[in-house]
Amino acid sequence: MTPRATYRLQFNDGFTFDDACAIVPYLAGLGVSHVYASPILSSRSGSSHGYDGVDPTRVDEELGGEPGLRAFVAQLRAHGMGLIADIVPNHMAVGGAENAWWLDVLENGQSSPYASFFDIDWDTPDEALKGKVLAPFLGEPYGAVLAAGDLALVFDDALESFAIAYHHHRFPIRPEDYPAILRAGGEDFEALAQRFEAAEGRSGFIEACRVTASMGERLEAVEEAWRDPQMLHELMESQHFRLAWWRVAGDMINWRRFFDITELAGLRVEDPRVFDMIHATILRLYREGLVDGLRIDHIDGLRDPAGYCHHLRERLDALTELRPEEAGRERAWLIVEKILGRDETLPLDWDCDGTTGYEFMDRASAVLYDPRAAEALSELWSEVSGRYPDFESEEADARNELLVRDFSGQLEACARAFHAMTQASLETRDITLAALRRALTALIVAFPVYRTYATEGASPGSDAPHLAQAVDAAKAMSAPGEEGVVDLIAGWLSGIGPADAQARGEAAARFQQLTAPIAAKAVEDTAFYRYGRLISRNDVGFDVDALAIAVDDFHMASTRTVSEHPGGMVTTATHDHKRGEDVRARLAVISEDPGSWAEAVAEWFERNRRLSGELIDPADEYVLYQMMVGAWPLDLAPDDAPGLAAFRERLAGWQEKALREGKLRSSWREPDEEYEAACQAFLEKIGDPDRSLPFLEAIHGYVQHIAPAGALNGLVQAFLRNLVPGVPDLYQGCEFWDFSLVDPDNRRPVDYAARMTALTEGPSLEALLPHWRDGRIKQALIARLLKLRSNAPARFVEGEYVPLDVAGARAGNVIAFARRYSSSLLIAVAPRCASGAVDAGATPLPDPQWWGDTRILVPPDMQGTPMRDALRDDRTACGPSRDVDAPLAPELPLVELLATLPFALKVSS
Repeated sequence: MTPRATYRLQFNDGFTFDDACAIVPYLAGLGVSHVYASPILSSRSGSSHGYDGVDPTRVDEELGGEPGLRAFVAQLRAHGMGLIADIVPNHMAVGGAENAWWLDVLENGQSSPYASFFDIDWDTPDEALKGKVLAPFLGEPYGAVLAAGDLALVFDDALESFAIAYHHHRFPIRPEDYPAILRAGGEDFEALAQRFEAAEGRSGFIEACRVTASMGERLEAVEEAWRDPQMLHELMESQHFRLAWWRVAGDMINWRRFFDITELAGLRVEDPRVFDMIHATILRLYREGLVDGLRIDHIDGLRDPAGYCHHLRERLDALTELRPEEAGRERAWLIVEKILGRDETLPLDWDCDGTTGYEFMDRASAVLYDPRAAEALSELWSEVSGRYPDFESEEADARNELLVRDFSGQLEACARAFHAMTQASLETRDITLAALRRALTALIVAFPVYRTYATEGASPGSDAPHLAQAVDAAKAMSAPGEEGVVDLIAGWLSGIGPADAQARGEAAARFQQLTAPIAAKAVEDTAFYRYGRLISRNDVGFDVDALAIAVDDFHMASTRTVSEHPGGMVTTATHDHKRGEDVRARLAVISEDPGSWAEAVAEWFERNRRLSGELIDPADEYVLYQMMVGAWPLDLAPDDAPGLAAFRERLAGWQEKALREGKLRSSWREPDEEYEAACQAFLEKIGDPDRSLPFLEAIHGYVQHIAPAGALNGLVQAFLRNLVPGVPDLYQGCEFWDFSLVDPDNRRPVDYAARMTALTEGPSLEALLPHWRDGRIKQALIARLLKLRSNAPARFVEGEYVPLDVAGARAGNVIAFARRYSSSLLIAVAPRCASGAVDAGATPLPDPQWWGDTRILVPPDMQGTPMRDALRDDRTACGPSRDVDAPLAPELPLVELLATLPFALKVSS
């Protein structure tokens, strides 16, 4: 079934199923229909997020295991709620010693039953890697690690095998080497060595291992015999893995990773056996009624997303009728994490309900910005930083850098796949591997979306405009005479031209599974941290080039959602966001008065010049000021030393990540500790009231000036999210103000006791408005809107979305629309870019007189409909009602409509 509304919970060993049971009554009272859980299957010990899974066949014991899950779901069912599970079919965590499938591959190579589970190239041109898995987990070059004695042969009791130990990593030794290993320990182990030689199959070896383990300290003699580096090296050379320095991964790795993370290995879920193993437990939980729907992580990492969705949907549909009756037998809700580029839509033929809503998060943010500020803010950024005024140039540089530095091995494998096709034809055999590599580089750098969706057959028509755009840009970058190579590759991706279908499918898959991680790492995890025009527009799934969108564009996208994916998720905060939703909302106010912002920033630079000196890059200083303004807590005074210390600590964590992700002055690969220390020291100085009180008073004053308008934007985001087409998702804790920073700051524990108390008290929105700083008004608004959805679900699930015309002096400052299903009608009105009407330090309510003659024009077919106000407590107020069952007039003046609350919501009786 399609959820009415979801609430995202981040499970870990600090917040388990048992902890979640305690808040279910609160979530039910808030109006949520389903908990949307982070991954619940077994992940690495101590994982804070669950996306580093090690065993998809078990519910994570750290969360409470399957008994804990069953108790949690029972509590949900008792309150009429359900559970949506997040699953990760694209990758598993490797390295360490917890992934039994991966360890089996290291031990047994291509003969392992799990060898086909991982996307490993066993036949690379590198002779040293023929039939081996590169294991680039060493902190230093292999020779140095070996000479230092940091590699050791051990018998691991937990694994019941001999393995090479390196810190927490274990690399199992192939069984055929056990006799030689044992004999090195002396005559005492001869009998055991013979037993190994006589044993048949894996079961015999395990039994022998158990006998070995019972020998206790005697095994020390075997381990000691292998301390000699040369002996150990010779042993390792015969294994199914090749140990290497982590830095060589980008150039040499022969298996697909999740982005550039070497401890996350890609899975071949397109293999039916792999699919079945990965999904067996989660599908069983669905059949047993414990899970009601699935969220698919990083769908673009899969070889064939469309095929995967169809197969998964078939499996879910087949199990639906087998579910317990009390769990419901409606079709499972299925959504995919898919980042859509500009002018890209989710393919209609995937048979899923929609995306996780990043595109809505972008729209709900961009519609609150004033587009007229784009040029001024771009020029200010370029002037301060010395960098590009536009994002497109920053993105192209980052794509080039990362493709060459971190993905050259994957690029080489992709080029070889296309080269194999050129060599199969006399017409193309003179096209060199190097030429193909250059053409692919240009295409990938220019690619405007995450990927295409070509298979062994033709590419879907929806790919054509994006591929054409990339081809034009790539040909412009190509050397004279090589434009034809770009066309040839594009033809194969489109299914045009002679080629073996299987070879073309393999080449297309390698290309598509390379463009997606490049987009993610180069754009979101690099260029986003380099481009600082206004950092609130740099977030997951955002179109950073566009500072703002028009209201008509917002309406157009919402209307399209009704016809294409009305059951998709809409959200404004996620576990992956780089800034909390109310940080972004506050910084949006800057676009309404970029001149005042420029003056304030110039004053802060001048005031802090003595502290920054020439050490701090002005770009980093400028971005720091933005983050301080955006995330400054509403109750933080400029002389509150303990509060400022806590704020500085959070900012320091964000700053380190920002510097390293940007890869300009520091990086994760090569941290510049001196520069990072200088930035840390600067932050400590400007954030210390004993040393920088005038600056703190100045920045606090600016925050107080824009905070009410920022809060208004935050309320409008929540208002829109819960009324537009789609399933509204609420990220944990964001029912109060969300001034979080990038993860892990946005995954801090939530104070549910305060939220429960606030929801129980339940005063009216009008009564809460003067106390807006405590966040209760946001919670109350969300609860009111979710109750409305509960009372008339069909209006939101099946109802149409009708943009409403606005006339008058402030027509551009209004978002107005209707939701209609049969005779059920709702009219919603919210302000945008209204900071000029909000007094500094006052409530987030525009002065009603500011609206002047602005009015909503009601379509003739809606006029006269009896309507009531859905936000004010008119039916429980003393005295006559102000607006109960009043017929809808042809025009709705905003001076009256928005007199006591910053938004209006009318519903038919």
